Amino acid sequence: MIVVTGGAGFIGSNIVRDLNARGITDILIVDDLTDGNKCRNIQDCLFLDYMDKDDFLICIEKDDACLKGMQAIFHEGACSDTMETDGKFIMKNNFDYTKALFHYCQNKNVQFIYASSASTYGGNSIFIEDPSNEQALNAYAYSKLLFDQYLRRHWQDINAQVVGLRYFNVYGRGETHKGRMASVAYHFFNQFRENGYVKLFEGSGGYGNGEQLRDFVWVDDIVKINFHFLDNPDRSGIFNAGTGSAGSFNQVAAATLNAINNENKTVAEWVDQGIMQYIEFPAALVGKYQSYTQADLTKLKQEGGYTQELASVDKGVAAYVAQLQDDSVIA
Repeated sequence: MIVVTGGAGFIGSNIVRDLNARGITDILIVDDLTDGNKCRNIQDCLFLDYMDKDDFLICIEKDDACLKGMQAIFHEGACSDTMETDGKFIMKNNFDYTKALFHYCQNKNVQFIYASSASTYGGNSIFIEDPSNEQALNAYAYSKLLFDQYLRRHWQDINAQVVGLRYFNVYGRGETHKGRMASVAYHFFNQFRENGYVKLFEGSGGYGNGEQLRDFVWVDDIVKINFHFLDNPDRSGIFNAGTGSAGSFNQVAAATLNAINNENKTVAEWVDQGIMQYIEFPAALVGKYQSYTQADLTKLKQEGGYTQELASVDKGVAAYVAQLQDDSVIA
């Protein structure tokens, strides 16, 4: 049996769907369906059972017989709202929960692949998996960083695979329920559909209008990286999961508009037409915003052994827009 926590969420549901594509249905989905909209993400998936995240934690703590035969846990469940200020809530859901699953997997020799975050690098400009480059800017980032640090302190005791994947800016199907935390590609698509134009932040942090840079990575590539480690249980560590190439928000907006309209226009052309517009940078994000991220993939490729090609912004966004335009695909 394979467990996917956050299995009805964004990345988790894509993992479940691709496990199905491998012919695997012996899956336990763990999630919190207080937001029932997430059900849409798994309505076309095949799985053994569903369990609420609180009930699953109780089973872990009691070593319940229903968990017998577990091969791996993909731990994608977390409070992912970077604007959440309730530190106690975040630490319980992100840090304490992850610790409990980690120790269970070590005791039972179960593969443990969990979602860390590129937010652990904060405002740094070097994105190499080393403590000297890490600095959390908000409570969410701190909860992710704290577990990475906890894992490092226990590294000498590791006897079963444990992999932390520091996701950069992931976009793709299954993120509708995320609201404001959905990717900019998703927001650009809906803004254009509703208003006929898209909105981007004005310049900040020394960057021009819409020129802030992020490592935007397609969710299909994130799933492939997860599966690479599932297939290679001898490889453990904390690894960046991005494309290794930074793109601007302008680039994502232009790629989205070009895919929607079957065009090949430049950023300047969309701006001149008034279809790309800029709004004031939010005061609430000052000092809490990463203006630049770019994954260093050296460790992923060398120690992790990952060699597959990763989609560019233009290719990945075009594929995503096609999915969003197809009512048969969950967006």
